[in-house]
Amino acid sequence: MFPLLNRTPFAAALLILALPAYAKAASPFAGIVGSWAGGGVVALATGAHEHLRCLAAYKMGSDGHTLQLNIRCVSDNYNFHLTGSVVDPEGTISGTLNESGHSVAGTVSGRASGRTIQGIVSGGSFSAGITLVTHGNRQSFTIRPSAGTDVAKVSVTLGKK
Repeated sequence: MFPLLNRTPFAAALLILALPAYAKAASPFAGIVGSWAGGGVVALATGAHEHLRCLAAYKMGSDGHTLQLNIRCVSDNYNFHLTGSVVDPEGTISGTLNESGHSVAGTVSGRASGRTIQGIVSGGSFSAGITLVTHGNRQSFTIRPSAGTDVAKVSVTLGKK
């Protein structure tokens, strides 16, 4: 039988070896994957507000660090369809986004921490700040375009389907 002191380093080594697996499972994208539905409000630069109905689908890449997204929101007079791919190598996000309804495409960069992802989308003369927060089966995202667009802010709350 091994003395207690000899088993302690062995247990510590097992714990250290298990940490990378735990860190990989803690990807900020892990709670996002799946289908979501809900609604929100688009605030137009004119001061008008329109209610949105939204569907979102997120798929995780096989590497566990790439997220494919497809978000569609519609109202009576306004809609957008956002698609893209975002990578999270240890807390720093980057990727590409395309909004087909208004022919806007660009890159996204930012940070992911816990259940919150914050980024800046830039493309051509367009830029916007994006914040996405997931709490269990609830998700909210806000998009704040730079000045000079017809949209002042988009706020959406979704529930997991």
